[in-house]
Amino acid sequence: MTDVDVIIVGAGPTGLMLAAELRLAGVRPLVLERRPERGKTPKAHGLSGQILDLLHYRGLLDRVRALVTDPVPADRFPFGGVHVDLTRFEEPPLKALSVRQQLLEGLLEEHATGLGAELRRGHEVVGVSQDDESVTAEVRGPDGTYEVTAQYLVGCDGGRSPVRSMAGIGFPGTTYPEVNRIGQVSIPDRLTVHDNGDIETPELGRIKAGFTRTGTGVFALGSLTPGILFIQTTEDDPGEIDDDVPMTLTELGDSIRRVLGGDVPLGDPVRLSRYQFSARQAERYREGRILLAGDAAHLLPSTGTAINVGMSDSVNLAWKLAAEIQGRAPAGLLDTYHAERHAAGARALLQSRAQVALRRGHDEAAEALRAVFQELLDDEQAARRLASHVAGTDTRYPMPGSTHALAGTFVPDLALETDQGATSVAELLRDARPVLLDLADRPELREPAEGLVDVRTAKAEDRPADVLLIRPDGYIAWAGDGDTEGLREALAAWFGA
Repeated sequence: MTDVDVIIVGAGPTGLMLAAELRLAGVRPLVLERRPERGKTPKAHGLSGQILDLLHYRGLLDRVRALVTDPVPADRFPFGGVHVDLTRFEEPPLKALSVRQQLLEGLLEEHATGLGAELRRGHEVVGVSQDDESVTAEVRGPDGTYEVTAQYLVGCDGGRSPVRSMAGIGFPGTTYPEVNRIGQVSIPDRLTVHDNGDIETPELGRIKAGFTRTGTGVFALGSLTPGILFIQTTEDDPGEIDDDVPMTLTELGDSIRRVLGGDVPLGDPVRLSRYQFSARQAERYREGRILLAGDAAHLLPSTGTAINVGMSDSVNLAWKLAAEIQGRAPAGLLDTYHAERHAAGARALLQSRAQVALRRGHDEAAEALRAVFQELLDDEQAARRLASHVAGTDTRYPMPGSTHALAGTFVPDLALETDQGATSVAELLRDARPVLLDLADRPELREPAEGLVDVRTAKAEDRPADVLLIRPDGYIAWAGDGDTEGLREALAAWFGA
């Protein structure tokens, strides 16, 4: 008999999202976080990509939007020292919201604990052991050391994951020497901002908006909010930064001086942070009853991607883990977590490593590469494809039983009409249940799914297929117009006979 069903180590966005998803599936998670309170050092400053659609499907997106600190739409995004312009698209292929990680974690904590998840702060996992039946965590808490057992343990404890180390899982890759320092500051009187975003400084004269490269690093300048400057420096530093030490305005000013050779006046800080890039991926996401998600499983050397990939790990894992714990999982279901998300993580590494190659060169050849790349992005199809890659919306999983073009893709939020009135795909997935959606009144295709998944009949304009079998994570497990055998195969593969 175990104390809980799942131990989650780490109360960042990945761990808290996993806890909430497990509760929706009827599983008892316990979240253990070594810090006594939420971190105050600024980290990620936004959400982008497919996780926004997932939050919409769980009914959380409006609550996230209420936390937005920079209401300006993200119609341009940086990619390895160039900019991808999305203003030409009526529906941008990469969506983003500017939300501070501390605020996001507060919302997700409220969501998870409101569903019944238990969170213990100031409780550090210092040992992990497992056997064929359970996994045991040795925990150091405020009142001493104790043990807690569960059927599974998931390490969501960051890039330096002790859980990953204790499980003996390798983490190959590269840590780059560059240190990035970010500041969002008010505009002081001694600084003039031109209409095109350039600034005029007393000591250095005019500095253009965008990227300024020097022999010692890169200075980036922009504005997301009226009256606030966004400044970033990038310079090589062979040492390892300490994430727990807050950055100061003096540190940012010193870095600017090293990169540009002079001072830039800085106003009051709104946000200060620093980070170092690594490109690493765990050799495997599962070792027996121990699994990894988020930064414990992958580190990406670019901004705007890691939270999207990490929280998406959680949504993929939770329903499979719940099925395993509740004894209704088909053989091999839990192994598909590694198969699907390791491939998705590798694809995220592909685009983020490409950004490293683009941004790190400082010679004439590197400048030429960036210039050619920027020209290619003037083509709408190239910009759309790159944005979809960064967003993770081009992820497609292999699905048994279906050769339909939609199988393995993320389900669109179709507007639906039912006997009870108007609804949508997002409404059907609110409780993280699998759904067979019959859009053509096909009783022979509904029959095999009865008792295994929620069966819904509706009408939609321009229906993409007669029937869609949708997993709890929003991916289409089967789509078709009449192949009953293929549907039965898909149902058996994902939800049992």
